Amino acid sequence: MKILMLIIVFAISSFATALTVTGTVVSDNQKMIGARYMGYVKHIYFEIGDKVKREDTLFELESAEFDILKNQSDLAIEQAEIMVNMYRTRLDSINRERRTLDIKGRNTGMDYENLTVAADNVAAGLAAAQALVKSASTKIKQVATLADYLEVKAPNDGIIVEKRIRVGDLIAPGMLTMVLVDLDHLEIEAQIAESNLLHVRSGTPVKIAIPSLKYNTVGTIKSVVPNANPMAHTFTIRVKFKKTHDMIFPGMYAKVSIDLPKGL
Repeated sequence: MKILMLIIVFAISSFATALTVTGTVVSDNQKMIGARYMGYVKHIYFEIGDKVKREDTLFELESAEFDILKNQSDLAIEQAEIMVNMYRTRLDSINRERRTLDIKGRNTGMDYENLTVAADNVAAGLAAAQALVKSASTKIKQVATLADYLEVKAPNDGIIVEKRIRVGDLIAPGMLTMVLVDLDHLEIEAQIAESNLLHVRSGTPVKIAIPSLKYNTVGTIKSVVPNANPMAHTFTIRVKFKKTHDMIFPGMYAKVSIDLPKGL
């Protein structure tokens, strides 16, 4: 595919003049990392310049509010399970007494009726206690979800380019903590004059040069951003290319050559 693109570019070049614009390498996948729960920074596992993998824990929070919720939910399910065991034991005892009266043929007297009423009441209490256990279990799951919020993980592979937190800092939900840049999906962002916009189309093949690396390749215009600079009368273009050099990073200076028909 790359060879075919080169053939197309150089074939056009023989009948065209080139428009060269300068640009900057940017990442097409930059993530602003924030927290979803309030707490104090407990541990930070990565610093600026470190490479991370998806699902790596970037930092951990500790929260007194979370600890209270966890203790409350643990206590609630413990108490509910005690009630279930108590009602279940009592119901088993009543049923044994009823079976004894059945065996002796005394299942029509007042004692048997009282045991039947007691069994119904205990069964109702058991059902209520079981409902409490179910509710407490749901609360435990919710607390477990909050525990996940206290561990902030990387959403994708990349490199940490900015860190705004330190151990002990209080983090609020949505607060920017780190910036993660994906180095595998890079593009070039450049400005093109309004007067040259007529010759720029999405999908147009272009030549790319990164002088600092003496790196040359080909790419295509991904898009023309319809947001003009009213002072300079320029438009932003985004150029995509396949990264084939490990040392290409966001922020690098680049040149983009767009072939124009001769005579323009």
